[in-house]
Amino acid sequence: MPLTLASLVQHSALKLTVRAGADRLDAPVRWAHASELTDPVPYMEGGEFLLVTATNLDAENPEAMRRYVRRLAGAGVVGLGFAVGVNYDELPQALIDAAEEAKLPLLEVPRRTPFIAIAKAVSSAIAEEQYRAVTAGFEMQRELTRAALAGDGPGELLTRLAAHLDGWAALYDAAGQVVAAAPEWAARRAARLTPDVERLRDRPAPASIVVGDTDDRVELQSLGTGRRGRGALAVGTGAALGTADRYAVHSAVALLTLITARSRSLQGAEQRLGAAVLRMLLAGQPDHARAVAGDLYGGLLDAPFRLLIAEGSDPAAPASLGEAMEAAALRTGETLLTVPEGDRLVVLAADGGAAVAACTAHAEAQEARAPAEGTKPEEDQVVVGLSAPAGPIAVSAAYKQAEQALSVARRRGRALVEHEELAAGSVLPLLADDAVRAFADGMLRALHEHDAKGRGDLVASLRAWLAHHGQWDAAAADLGVHRHTLRYRMRRVEEILGRSLDDPDVRMELWLALKATGTPAAPEA
Repeated sequence: MPLTLASLVQHSALKLTVRAGADRLDAPVRWAHASELTDPVPYMEGGEFLLVTATNLDAENPEAMRRYVRRLAGAGVVGLGFAVGVNYDELPQALIDAAEEAKLPLLEVPRRTPFIAIAKAVSSAIAEEQYRAVTAGFEMQRELTRAALAGDGPGELLTRLAAHLDGWAALYDAAGQVVAAAPEWAARRAARLTPDVERLRDRPAPASIVVGDTDDRVELQSLGTGRRGRGALAVGTGAALGTADRYAVHSAVALLTLITARSRSLQGAEQRLGAAVLRMLLAGQPDHARAVAGDLYGGLLDAPFRLLIAEGSDPAAPASLGEAMEAAALRTGETLLTVPEGDRLVVLAADGGAAVAACTAHAEAQEARAPAEGTKPEEDQVVVGLSAPAGPIAVSAAYKQAEQALSVARRRGRALVEHEELAAGSVLPLLADDAVRAFADGMLRALHEHDAKGRGDLVASLRAWLAHHGQWDAAAADLGVHRHTLRYRMRRVEEILGRSLDDPDVRMELWLALKATGTPAAPEA
């Protein structure tokens, strides 16, 4: 407990008597100081117990005392000690009345109590309080260190810190998302502070800001020592932090900074192990992959998972997506395997899990803020291809699916495409590629040139014949010509192209070429 005027009054050796302001003796005393100046306020900092003998004061003048006491109270002086038996044999009534009016505690100091004794008592009490705070801080530091070394993540550390502060605590990742909170109800309160965490993140670490009001005071502390923080710690209390509380918070910041730094080192090792597991899975060696994965990734391989490939014009964009997915996985306890591949990121994530949901939400948010046509795209844009659910024996196929979906996403200007969309949709949108159009134009050019010279309708006839699967009568009826005329036209098509329509590959290529170029169907007869 901090030193108060009540503590000094109860000090048996000082023999102080309360003459005014008895209801305000709980004010903390920061120092005791003697001054005979008529206006000592310029030399006060607030929180002082001022000791006077009234050598230079007109202590019996009500107006002078009213001005004097009011000025002391306004400067934050917590009490006035008046020594009797020096200049005045007893406390002047004008001073008592002024103290009562200003609600400033007034204590009578007997002649046998020197001011130095009061100063020593205050100094000793403050030193004892500081020692208790330091001792409590060190004990809390040891307790928090034990929690950090337990290896159960930051949850236990936050729980002990919140209990010590009689408040709540929350940890944010580098993206400003809540990773853990204690007690559990604090997670919702902490989530509302994300904009403040983002504001703190833009400042060089270490940095701190205070938000909220006196009933819900929240202090945010950045984690890390670089130009950009690795996260943030929030502590919510009902009042400003005391010395012991401050020690505890600083210890938590240091430990969480070490934990995040260690996590990054472990993350690098995990990524190298994950890369080895992925290579084995792609090589068709699921048993070896399981043996290497062990407890780290084994659980991921025991259930259906998705493989996704992300890439961006800025190499940092896939990494940012990876951080968002890792944060989501951390919050739900999911296992995530991430492998950087140059400017790409390959991820194995639980099917239907929080990490895949975070990826989808990231893509939806990106498409929602897509730049207008003709404007420069944002630097954090990422393109993602997502495979169908797969197991360890089908990772190679899942990788191909993700690449195919990525190619389509890139071509369509989409942030994310799932392979299942391709299987459920039509192949026709895929023909919009410029290379496909160029191939189709080249394949049909000779036929279009023939028709342009008014020598027949070979292109329309070819389309009708292919549409009716080579059925002469039906195709001829659609064209409004005799089937012998259609047979002649198809022979001309073969002669001009130098390819046989009996070859199913040729028929397929011609049909796709007609679709890609948007050649209209033949008119009905």
